[in-house]
Amino acid sequence: MRIDARGLTFDVRAGGPEDGPAVLLLHGFPQHGGEWDDVVPALHAAGLRTYALDQRGYSPGARPEAVEAYRLAELVADPAAVLDALGVDAAHVVGHDWGAVVGWGLAARHPDRVRTLTAVSVPHPAAMAHALTTDPQQKARSAYMLLFRQAGKAEKALLALNATGLRRMLSGVGGADRVAAYAEPMRAPGALTAALNWYRAMSRNDLAAVGPVPVPTTYVWSDRDVAIGRTAAEACAAHVTGDYRFVDLTGVSHWIPDEAPAPLAEAILARIRG
Repeated sequence: MRIDARGLTFDVRAGGPEDGPAVLLLHGFPQHGGEWDDVVPALHAAGLRTYALDQRGYSPGARPEAVEAYRLAELVADPAAVLDALGVDAAHVVGHDWGAVVGWGLAARHPDRVRTLTAVSVPHPAAMAHALTTDPQQKARSAYMLLFRQAGKAEKALLALNATGLRRMLSGVGGADRVAAYAEPMRAPGALTAALNWYRAMSRNDLAAVGPVPVPTTYVWSDRDVAIGRTAAEACAAHVTGDYRFVDLTGVSHWIPDEAPAPLAEAILARIRG
C-alpha cells in the first residue's frame, strides 16, 4: 500500500490480521521493508498486524533532494505521521540499523505512540555517540561512515562495476537473490544518494540529544556485528528508564533480520507479550 504523509508518499508492506495490534517495522541501510519478510510470518501467526515502512529516501515518492531533509528530527516525524494516516494511535515498534535509530528517537520523543520498542543492532543514539567519542574500537568500526558522507565518491565506490561494492557489503544477508533484492533498488537514479543522505545529515549532537526511553524496550545485538561493538551495546541500558532487556545473539552478523529471523521474532514477541 501507499501512504501519504507530510507531503510525501511512502510505500508500506502490510500484513497479518487487520484487527490485530499494530507493529511498525523500520528497516536499515541499504535495505527496505522487505528485510522483515522472514520475521513477519511468526508475528502474523501471533495475531499481529504488521506495517513495514520503506522510509524517507527509500520510497520513490518520499525522496527529497536536500541533505537537511534527512536530519534525525525529520526521520522520526515520518513514522509518527504514517501512524496517523493509518489511524493507529500507538504501535509496537521494531527497528534495525538506521531503523533502530528512528525507533529510539520515536520512543524518546513520542512515547505515547510506542507501546513497546525492539531495537535491533544499533543501540540508543546517545550510547552510540558516547562510544564514538570514548571508544577507539568503535571509532574504527564506524570509519566507513567517513566514506559514506562524501557526496559522489561514496556513490561511485558502491555502484561501480555493477554495484560490486554494495553487493559485497550486503553479502551477509544471504544468497545472490537476496543481495540483489536490496542492491538493485539502490541503482535507481537518486536512490543511493538519498539513502546516504541519512549519514550526511547525521550529527553527533543530534544523536546525543535523544533522551531516555520510558517504554518497555528490548535491544537485540549480535557478537559478529562489524559495525557495533560491545562497548556501545552494553552502554545502551543506561538510556532506558522503562523495563529493559538485552538479547545477545552469538555467531550472528549485523544482518539479524535476514540471518536470524526466528530468534529475532521470538525476542519481538516476548517483548510485546511483556
